[in-house]
Amino acid sequence: MSDTITPEEVTLLRAEIEMLMKERQELLLVVGASAELITELHTTDLPRTTVAAAELIASCINGLPEETLKDALVAVRAGG
Repeated sequence: MSDTITPEEVTLLRAEIEMLMKERQELLLVVGASAELITELHTTDLPRTTVAAAELIASCINGLPEETLKDALVAVRAGG
């Protein structure tokens, strides 16, 4: 069994990486848009269930690495 990567495997890996990078960009847009939405909410004007959902989103966003959140906000401001 050889330890070298075949040209076909390189092509498949390249395609997989490109797909993952595209998915990451789409997820960054979702996170960035969600973060901006959360910052605009006035919780006193919302039903309790909506506030709970917003808190869950905020908690997930706050769990992200700072650099990822910055990338997400840049992606949204760049026009998605």
